Amino acid sequence: MTAPLEVLILGWSLTFAQLLVGLAMACAACRILVGPRAQDRILGLDTFYVNAMLLLLTIGIRSGTTLYFEAALAIGLLGFSGTVALAKFLMRGEVIE
Repeated sequence: MTAPLEVLILGWSLTFAQLLVGLAMACAACRILVGPRAQDRILGLDTFYVNAMLLLLTIGIRSGTTLYFEAALAIGLLGFSGTVALAKFLMRGEVIE
């Protein structure tokens, strides 16, 4: 029995998306390691966690489990607060006033 065309297209699309998100994560990791300034490294870290969240979402779509979506939500919340804290540290030199 063969799979319907829609299932095949979805599978190939998810595989292609995961490959491109993996490539974007590699570029962000390069920016984290090489970035000449701290602002570049924070931007690379921000891009890295967004890409990790997107990778988890594509894995969740492929597997059909909600666990990956909850993990992506946690990464999004913690990544955003971490980026805000690092940006505040760079601006003022302290996080908590």
